This record gives sequence, structure tokens and C-alpha cells, in this order.
Amino acid sequence: MWWMALRLALLSLSRNKLRASLTMLGILIGVAAVVAMTAIGEGAKESIEKQMTAVGVNLIWVWPGASASSGVRGDANRTAAVTEDDARAIGREITSVLAVAPTLGVSAQVVYGARNAATRITGTTLDYLTARDWSVSRGRSFTEADLRMAAKVCLIGETVRASLFGRADPVGETVRIGKLPCQVVGVLAPKGQGSFGQDYDDTVLMPITSVRARLRGSSGREVDQIMVSVRTPAQVRRAQAQLTSLMRQRHRLQDSEENDFSVRNLQEMMETFERTRSTLSTLLLSIAAIALLVGGIGVMNIMLVSVTERTREIGIRLAVGARSGDILAQFLVEAVTLSAFGGVAGLALGVGAGAALGKAMDWNVTFQPLAALVALGTSSGIGVVFGFFPARRAASLDPITALRHE
Repeated sequence: MWWMALRLALLSLSRNKLRASLTMLGILIGVAAVVAMTAIGEGAKESIEKQMTAVGVNLIWVWPGASASSGVRGDANRTAAVTEDDARAIGREITSVLAVAPTLGVSAQVVYGARNAATRITGTTLDYLTARDWSVSRGRSFTEADLRMAAKVCLIGETVRASLFGRADPVGETVRIGKLPCQVVGVLAPKGQGSFGQDYDDTVLMPITSVRARLRGSSGREVDQIMVSVRTPAQVRRAQAQLTSLMRQRHRLQDSEENDFSVRNLQEMMETFERTRSTLSTLLLSIAAIALLVGGIGVMNIMLVSVTERTREIGIRLAVGARSGDILAQFLVEAVTLSAFGGVAGLALGVGAGAALGKAMDWNVTFQPLAALVALGTSSGIGVVFGFFPARRAASLDPITALRHE
């Protein structure tokens, strides 16, 4: 019975190709939207995770500045400096810490021969590469002796290397940072771009003592920020709480006083990105669901028209011995077939649209087989739900009344 019903459904749809195509359009758009948005959403999630991983390993940042309470920033006049001594204390007192790297930054023009590049100079310690999970692709990193002597040495990122040296090997060459001659002792391995389009490879690293004395011209111990890498992801929040308590003790803050420093961890940033991505995905999927609903209503409408047009045919089938269940199966299978064809076409369109959008906007696109199965199952389910009423109406027709229908 079901095989015969499928043959009759295909025959009926082939007789009205244009009407069937227009009816499938709503389901096609809805399924395509679901598949494309799911693929782009999953790709965006993977991209965010990859970019966050490029920032460093289980990172916590400490900045000078009043903390935010209920979205309101505290008194800026109470801001205390964050120092290298704070960084040393964090590394000494918190056992779960893997690496601590205080940093000082300046913007400068880096010149080599006739070429130059405007970039960010970061002064830091030996732990910086460990905290950022970064390696040196050529040459070496600076040493403890370089830190003690404020040596005029630097590591350059891949973008700076390409801008200044092209294909030549920069190790051992001397560049000018502002007015300071500096020997390139190493090249950093490529990191790529961050979540907001920043180029991690557009950077120069120097000993923090060199930046402080030779580029900033200061003699204090203040730093712009402290980067703290924790051994495992599970220890991040506990380490952040211990770090906050330690900093409050060192800054002699009373229980009633707010922090005069800010602390954030990489997991919080990832959670923020994920919430934003999830909200946008939910919104887009809601729009796709509306399209599917409209498509389902279209299927119901066209099936009701089909029942009306074929009332006499239904009467003849009932008169020659067809049961109500046979009529119900015929129209129900027809509705499901119509919806399934729309789902398959929507799946193909969604894959193509997702790939095209990913290529045009340089986004990662990850197609999930489960999403495709859900989309096809949903389209078939729409055929059952919205096709049942017309099929039931056809099955309940009185044979004599149906035969009299013109």
C-alpha cells in the first residue's frame, strides 16, 4: 500500500511541477537557513576557540585600574600601580601558576635599511613565551643576562620580519627602534590573527629592562599588565581568586574597599564570545523556524486544493473498494514526499550557501551531519503534521457525494 501511495504521490507531483516547486520553496528556504546557519555557527565557535588558544595557555590578566562593580567603574583616582614585584609575588605564592610575565608596551617605528614598519614593542621577561605558548622559529630568545644588562636585543614577529627583511634571514641583523639600534636575536613562530582582527605577528619583543630604560626612560617598577598562565584549565578560577586575594594584601586594601586593579581570565572572554554567538545563532534559527512554519502552511494549503480538485477521483477509488486508510495514506505520503523533496533541495542549497558565505567573508564553516539529518527529519515531520488534516479530510469523504462532485 505504501509503495503504491508513493508512486501515486510522485505521479501527482509530476503533473503539477510548477505548483509543487512553489510549494516546496518555503521548506527549501527554511532548511537551507538551518543548515547554513548551523555550519557558520559551528565554524565561528571553532574559530573563536582557535583564536583564544593563540592568545596563550589558561591566561589571567592583571591591569592597574579600579575594578568594575555592577557595571560601574570605581574611583580612578584610587588606582595603584601594578609592579614587577607583584608579578614575582604571584609566581612565588600561587602554586598553580605556570608562568608570570609582566609587560611594558610602546609604539615605535622599526627601521631596517630603506624599509620601516610601525609596530608595538613589548618589553617582558623570559616567561612571556611560556605564558603565550609561543616559540621561536629562528635564532634564540633573550636571556637572563640580557634582562640584567638591559641589552639592546629583540625578537620580531613574522609580519615585522616580512615587512623589513622579505626572504632574508634577519637573525644577527641590527634594526633601529625609534633611535635605538637593536640586534635581532630571533624570529617568533607565526601566531595569526586574533578575534578582533589584530595581528599577533605584528610585534617586537624586548627585555622589559631595555624598554623601561631605553625606550620609556623610566626607573620605576610599574608595568602595564601582568600575564599569568595557570597549569590546567580547572585551576584557573581558583588561581584567579588566590591572585585577587594576594593583590589586595599587597595593596593593603580593607574589606570595605574595592580593588584598585582589574583581573580577567581567558575563560571569561571565551564564555562572553560563546554567549554572543549562541544568541545570534538562536535568532537566526528562529527566523529559519518561521520559514519552515510558513512552508508547512503552504503544504497544507496546496494539499487542501489538491483534495478539492481530486474529489471525484477519491469517490471512484472508494466506490471500487479502496478503504479510508488507503486514501489517508495516499495524501499523507504525497505531503511527506513534497516536504522531503523541499528538505533535500534545502540541504543542498544550505551547504552551497554556507560554503559561499564562508569563502566570501573568510569565515570557518563546519557542516555537521547531525544538523543535516535534523533538517531532513524536520522537513518530513512538517509533511506529516501539515499533511494529516488534508489527508484526513480526503479519507472522510462520502463516496456518493464525492462521485457527484464536478
